[in-house]
Amino acid sequence: MKLLFIADPLESFKIYKDTTFAMMREAQRRGHTLAVCLPQDLVWQRGSQVTARVRDIALTGDSTHWFQAQPLRSAVLTAFDAVLMRKDPPFDSEYFYATHLLEQAEREGACVFNKPRALRDHPEKLAIMEFPQFIGPTLVTRDSQDIQRFHAEHQDIILKPLDGMGGMGIFRVGPDGLNLGSITETLNRHGAQSVMVQKFLPEITEGDKRVLIIGGRPVPFCLARIPQGSEVRGNLAAGGKGVARPLSARDWEIAEALAPVLHSRGLLLAGVDVIGECVTEINVTSPTCFQEIFDQTGCDVAYLFVDALEAAVAARA
Repeated sequence: MKLLFIADPLESFKIYKDTTFAMMREAQRRGHTLAVCLPQDLVWQRGSQVTARVRDIALTGDSTHWFQAQPLRSAVLTAFDAVLMRKDPPFDSEYFYATHLLEQAEREGACVFNKPRALRDHPEKLAIMEFPQFIGPTLVTRDSQDIQRFHAEHQDIILKPLDGMGGMGIFRVGPDGLNLGSITETLNRHGAQSVMVQKFLPEITEGDKRVLIIGGRPVPFCLARIPQGSEVRGNLAAGGKGVARPLSARDWEIAEALAPVLHSRGLLLAGVDVIGECVTEINVTSPTCFQEIFDQTGCDVAYLFVDALEAAVAARA
């Protein structure tokens, strides 16, 4: 297959842990060819198909100079057997516009994963609200009084922006309510921006688990991201320690319920975050943790992903 990865600059990859790199490595091992571009390389001109300025690459196996790239060329997206949208968040206006260009490419016959409409329809924090049976007490609002009432009811709460990533902008407010007003003003921008508020889950000390769903099937191991020191956030980007574990009975229950729903909507890969018994996010833009799970358990998540990708492309043929 000819694969196009839309991602961040390759020079920024930390290949010892990068999931997109793991996908590329397994794809090349199977004989598939690789090309890359940035979201800003997408072009749509009146009367023409969606194109991109792409670089054909080959992985070298060297840890320092890990890829060789050919000069930039223009290619229609329909020239590739699969286009993989792997740009990291934030999900800003430019990401939003990129999904529209990719959806046009789909209309022209391109095969895009994850499906552009599904990326737009599943904001990673709001998406959990569709599954109330699996989430803890949660509120989405702009109103500071709503937040105060939620705190009065639940005492120990987490506040976070809807467009945050990597644990950025997450605050905990305990029973004393210290700084609740100023935190609310910071996050909701005096009522101009929506905020997610959740009851604090003490099970975070055991880890914020990333449960991966690939091709409608749960991966049997998750990565528990465990906060370190006095930190409340388990995100690896915030210094959390990643520990791979088999899925618990509750993890299986959640994953098997969500997997067919997400897959039916065009989400080949999703990362469901679970703290204790509760889902806290559903990640669909560029879920990670492939390499950490493989390094600790031997479960080759990249192999499972490329298997699912090949099957999805074959089903479209």
